[in-house]
Amino acid sequence: MITSHDKAKTPNASTLERASVCRERSLATDPAALAAAAAVFPPISLDEMDAVKLLNRIDTKYLTSEEVLLRVLEDARAAGYRALETGGKNESRTSGEQDSEPPGDTSGGKIAGYRTVYYDTPNLQMYLNHHNQRLVRQKVRTRVYESSGDTYLEIKRKNNHGRTKKKRTGIAESELTDFHGDTAATAYLAGHSNYTAAELSPALETTFRRITLVNPDRTERLTIDTSLHFENLRTGSSADLERAVIIELKQDGHAASAMKNILLDHRVKPLRISKYCIGITLTDPAAKSNRFKEKVRAIGKVTGIPPATTAAARQTAANPTHPDDNK
Repeated sequence: MITSHDKAKTPNASTLERASVCRERSLATDPAALAAAAAVFPPISLDEMDAVKLLNRIDTKYLTSEEVLLRVLEDARAAGYRALETGGKNESRTSGEQDSEPPGDTSGGKIAGYRTVYYDTPNLQMYLNHHNQRLVRQKVRTRVYESSGDTYLEIKRKNNHGRTKKKRTGIAESELTDFHGDTAATAYLAGHSNYTAAELSPALETTFRRITLVNPDRTERLTIDTSLHFENLRTGSSADLERAVIIELKQDGHAASAMKNILLDHRVKPLRISKYCIGITLTDPAAKSNRFKEKVRAIGKVTGIPPATTAAARQTAANPTHPDDNK
């Protein structure tokens, strides 16, 4: 499901009617059903998962719905996959290069809450670099793992070979939307990215819930993101992908993948998708978005909502543009 909320406009009756239909469809999947499906997986600890180094790592993203996800989880459980569980400990790493995701839930649960703030330049240069297919690009974000409160400044760098490296350092939770006063964090940013803190400000906040699975041979990891919500911190608009699920498979390229076969059995297809770019596309009508509209239509198709109800489909050529959006 895709729903968008523009605080600057009053919706008409037709819009309200569509929103009502969307809301009814979004309730088709009971959140308790997803929690129950995750709970039956045998646990794996963060230390066990981090002990596995994936050689020739290949990352592939997929898009599906929560209804299909329930069937995928059932097959994954039967295939012996385990779910990340922290066992009530605070096991987060404080800095350095990360290969696996830290825990977002220290209560022993298998579904973790994440809150992320993406930073960008005034003209959204990092977003535009992705849109314009620049091979070498970066993203700067802060992230809090909600159950523990552990918070980090993270820099993701992609090189011209398509490889992504992530570096991060711990910050205070109160600095999630403004770390400019933290001299250690600003120095870390300057040392690990092409940007300084003075050039950046918060652009988009995202929240989602994540399940992390590991196969029996520990040759692949799977992150499953649900309940995706976007809040544009500049335009004031928001959007939800309530029934959409973004899956990322991280695997050893030399090993066979049972999960690829499971996803294929359920007709879940690969799709290159960025939460930051989709969030900006849905919540900022002035942002250049031609390359991402196909992704938005794909989300609408998966969730059963016609593309005309999405924010991107309502944009017209008359919308203003950001400065330098063609650079």
